[in-house]
Amino acid sequence: MKKTVILFSLMMMISTVFAQKSFYDFKVKDIEGNDFDLASLKGKKVLVVNTASKCGLTPQYKQLQSLYEQFGGEKFVIIGFPANNFMKQEPGTNEEIAEFCEKNYGVTFPMMGKISVKGDDMHPLYHWLTEKSNNGILDSEVGWNFQKYLIDEKGQLVKMVEPKVKPDDDQIVSWIKGS
Repeated sequence: MKKTVILFSLMMMISTVFAQKSFYDFKVKDIEGNDFDLASLKGKKVLVVNTASKCGLTPQYKQLQSLYEQFGGEKFVIIGFPANNFMKQEPGTNEEIAEFCEKNYGVTFPMMGKISVKGDDMHPLYHWLTEKSNNGILDSEVGWNFQKYLIDEKGQLVKMVEPKVKPDDDQIVSWIKGS
């Protein structure tokens, strides 16, 4: 009986690991309302960041764009997810957000449609990013705008980087340059 219980427990753990989703299992809407399959990013490192246009950290758009110009391409991409979860600092429509990003910061990295990154209406991707039971790496809570998540080339979460850490911080640049 004891062997059966151990065997059953082991089988459940293995099935949980194999059933676990990766970043590539999600589809989102881009800022223009088109479907964007994250599986199209296989083989690239991805920096996921929740953004806002009326935040003290909004100037990070400039550093994000610079990072994208320097490293973006075949092996690295940044994806911005506008969110209005913190003091209503992203009140605009997708069209207004896109215009703001282009006009003020020359953003060319992919921007997705506005979503919720916390609370009852949290987007499923952010459930995956913030729950160890889903991502297999860590639990986190989105604490503010411009929190960053680093995803490796295999679609697995590597780490979370606090909002105040600038996109050109050495820990992020070193990760992008690493193999």
